[in-house]
Amino acid sequence: MVDQAGTPKAWGGRFSENPDTRLEAFNASVGFDIRMVREDIRASIAHARMLGKQGIISVSDSTAIIDALWQIMNEVEAGQFHLSIADEDVHTGVEIRLRQLIGPTAGRLHTGRSRNDQVANDFRFWTRHQLVEVAAGLVEMIEALLEISARYADVVMPGYTHVQRAQPVLFAHHMHAYCEMFLRDIERIRQAYDRADVLALGSAALAGATYPLDRDAVAAELGFGRISRNSMDAVADRDFALDALYACSLIAMHVSRLSEELVYWSSGEFGYITIADRFSTGSSIMPQKKNADIAELGRGKSGRVFGNLIGLLVTMKGQPMTYNKDSQEDKEGLIDSFDTMLAVLDVFPPMMRSITVHGDRTAEASIKDFTLATDAADVLAKNGVPFREAHEIVGSLVGKCLHDGKTFADLTDEEWTEVHPVFAEQRPPLDGLGSTMLRDLPGGTAPIRVDAAREELHGLVLTESRWVHQKRAAHDAIFTRPN
Repeated sequence: MVDQAGTPKAWGGRFSENPDTRLEAFNASVGFDIRMVREDIRASIAHARMLGKQGIISVSDSTAIIDALWQIMNEVEAGQFHLSIADEDVHTGVEIRLRQLIGPTAGRLHTGRSRNDQVANDFRFWTRHQLVEVAAGLVEMIEALLEISARYADVVMPGYTHVQRAQPVLFAHHMHAYCEMFLRDIERIRQAYDRADVLALGSAALAGATYPLDRDAVAAELGFGRISRNSMDAVADRDFALDALYACSLIAMHVSRLSEELVYWSSGEFGYITIADRFSTGSSIMPQKKNADIAELGRGKSGRVFGNLIGLLVTMKGQPMTYNKDSQEDKEGLIDSFDTMLAVLDVFPPMMRSITVHGDRTAEASIKDFTLATDAADVLAKNGVPFREAHEIVGSLVGKCLHDGKTFADLTDEEWTEVHPVFAEQRPPLDGLGSTMLRDLPGGTAPIRVDAAREELHGLVLTESRWVHQKRAAHDAIFTRPN
């Protein structure tokens, strides 16, 4: 059994007919699993080394295979390794090139290994590194948010509930809310990394291999934290891919929420911020337009990431144990989600750093629509008035001000005293910054608390940055051939 190019199929011995050309095109995964070629080669090097050390194949054959695989790795790095649909998948393509280099000895590489555990292992290997790169993008995002938080540390703005002005907050406090979201995203990325960090090689087709494989040695060489406990689960499991997709989906959702606010804040109706021209676009017909297209795309790309998660959930839900060809559909969606999130996390940090915040505009907006009403009710409550009663008193005051076309700042001393005798001696703040200063408790928007939170966030993101650097260094070491 051979393919269109005359190359024998690894599984062709049982078949009497060559595959239909339409089958080859439909069955092939080489168009996307080529992304995992480096992982496939490196895992094969570790497998070949172990086979030689265990005496399963001769040391000379093991050495020949390893040397040839490093040569193929060099071809990949130089852009000289090319595959076609006839190669079926990246694993077959590598084997074909290996056979061209060392002849029949190449056939010994697959000893004690099935395509099932090979594919699962390559996918885990590749996913693990992609998660580190997403974490690096999140670190950069948080650092950008902390930078503009410090730049506009004293800027006050309205906080919103139900898309209505609610209470004044510091702009920095608002940015820190997104820092918290993205820190949770890194936590999810690290959890997904841990679940991907399991060696599947040695599970063979589904029942394990009959050779004395040293799985721990292979795991150590490839930097895997542990080996799989159950051979059937190892080849059937794609939970790690779903974990990665879920983590990407929440990142996309958080970026989308931030994007929604950037779009509104940069509009003429709000005028809270200006995004630099280099991160904006115009209109083909309206010369005056300046559009927050990057933010809009950041918002829009969440849909495709969510779709990839749902797609794999549906693909996996009906599969019996263990491996089925359906699982070939596991990679394209995750590849797309990683590519999408890495692109978003590449452009958003510099865009955020480019933002100018118009503090005069946000300060003015922070006290509109009686956002200081709760502070007025708190003054009464702190002076012995039950809060529900204080709430009703201030609500009536707001209604009267609306009727008379006044704000709290327009009220005279006599008018305040008429509302309640407490207001003869004590008043709520009449500016947004004064209101924020009252929220002086951990997690609150008081300037002193926000400054402390910024320092704490710097420390937390530094810890995550160190994790990223550690994992990147370990990855680079794995792919560096010893002298």
